[in-house]
Amino acid sequence: MPVKIRLQRHGKKGKPFYWIVAADSRAKRDGKFLEKLGIYNPNTNPATIEVNVDNSVQWLQNGAQPTDTARAILSYKGVLLKHHLLGGLRKGALTEEQVEEKFNAWLAEKESTVASKVSGLDKVKEDAKAKALAAEKEVNEKRAAEAAAAALPETPEGEEAEVEATAETPAAEAVEIVEETAAEAPKVEEKVAEEKAPAAEAPAVEKATEEAAPAASKEKE
Repeated sequence: MPVKIRLQRHGKKGKPFYWIVAADSRAKRDGKFLEKLGIYNPNTNPATIEVNVDNSVQWLQNGAQPTDTARAILSYKGVLLKHHLLGGLRKGALTEEQVEEKFNAWLAEKESTVASKVSGLDKVKEDAKAKALAAEKEVNEKRAAEAAAAALPETPEGEEAEVEATAETPAAEAVEIVEETAAEAPKVEEKVAEEKAPAAEAPAVEKATEEAAPAASKEKE
């Protein structure tokens, strides 16, 4: 019976995840399978992949053929590498210690690569979050400024014109008062002069009266 290592779809619409299974090539894609070998979830970043390496290698040794997607996943997890190393062990080119050493070294390098990628993604997320907070702060400040401006009382255009006219009126009235005062000043001076004239003539009248009095007394004698 030909066996395929392939993906079996699960999950809801728009967010699928997959099982990695060994199944009869004649079975339906989402039908019965012989063994579940792992999971593949592309909805996370990076994608979540879990594979039973030893069982997957056993199926490959028994002649199972992976699909293109399943092959890429198995290669990413080192299944194909271990299958290749075990082939060298069967031929006597490698010992079991060498196989384990090479495979563990490859795993360590792979884990460091994945860890650096995850840290880079975390940094990108932090930067994006900082930019989002800065943008949100700017928007809030702008809204606060607009709200403060809207809270100030607005003066209609007509009232502004009246205020300006009122502000200008006292100055115009002051100018008119000064001009009237300047025009009336000569009249006031003339009136004051007329009032002073009788006061100046009073001593002369009194003197004439005194002189006339002795003359009249002499005539009576």
